[in-house]
Amino acid sequence: MAILITGAAGFIGSHVVEWFLDRGIEVCGIDLFDDFYDPQIKEANLSSARDHRGFTEIRADIRDRSALESVPDQVDAVIHLAARAGVRPSIEQPSLYTSVNVSGTVALLEFVRDRGIGSFVFASSSSVYGNNEKVPFAEDDRVDRPISPYAATKRAGELLCSSFHHVHGIGVVALRLFTVYGPRQRPDLAIHKFARLLSEEQLLPVYGDGSTARDYTYIDDIVLGVGAAVDFLRARPETCEIVNLGESRTVSLSEMVEVVSSEMEVEAKIQQLPMQPGDVMRTHADVSKARRLLGYDPTTDFRVGVKKFVEWFREEGRGLPNDARG
Repeated sequence: MAILITGAAGFIGSHVVEWFLDRGIEVCGIDLFDDFYDPQIKEANLSSARDHRGFTEIRADIRDRSALESVPDQVDAVIHLAARAGVRPSIEQPSLYTSVNVSGTVALLEFVRDRGIGSFVFASSSSVYGNNEKVPFAEDDRVDRPISPYAATKRAGELLCSSFHHVHGIGVVALRLFTVYGPRQRPDLAIHKFARLLSEEQLLPVYGDGSTARDYTYIDDIVLGVGAAVDFLRARPETCEIVNLGESRTVSLSEMVEVVSSEMEVEAKIQQLPMQPGDVMRTHADVSKARRLLGYDPTTDFRVGVKKFVEWFREEGRGLPNDARG
């Protein structure tokens, strides 16, 4: 038994890789090490996995079908985390996002079909809900009105997974992830970005009036959910499900700033800016389906999670390359 994990060098991917390796499961990790943020950060993310004899690394673009041929034969499940990330950049580069996130997912689904692999876990996003008025967001809510190209590509990925399930019998769980944070968080994401700006006594760019809210979900809870999805598929290979993974609690932007600045022990200085295109007003996960199907039980309180992140940031995060500090 072995697992292919795409986006293995990323924030979430590197944690998932280590979780499976720690449980004695062989992992093949594929990553392009692109320049969305400094590749040196991704190199560091995989440093622990590379010391493990159960880890195989492939440096390649998921759209490169010839590169997928080098995946070991024993792989019997795929966790597809690789994507061109970020709502705001997708507005500037919709063609790139469509190519990587949609065509890349098709390439992987065809690989799974051709290899006869029965389990496919797809990392979708809470962004597919758009500005849904109903909260908390449930999996059967309407999701045909995305407000960014990134969200549209994630919904397209879900639909592609569903079609491959129905045509080829591939077992699928699409996980809608809600604002993941914790150690190794991408430097462009708010908690990490604000921690660095606070450490440098710079202004914090706050878009809107601070009332926007997110369902921040700690990385350890997400990893357990991903692992549970793989177990669920192994036990029920006929499955095709969409499942929310969130904390099921919303935190306003103003509260997030207060908690991060408090844990950093620095007074926040705010730069008020207008709302940005593509940003949703709030996210809030209904995780009752995840509890029922996966036994998912997020346990990390937001302040506790931020405290853990700040501890990591002080020990390791400050050493990130300068050009990754935006």
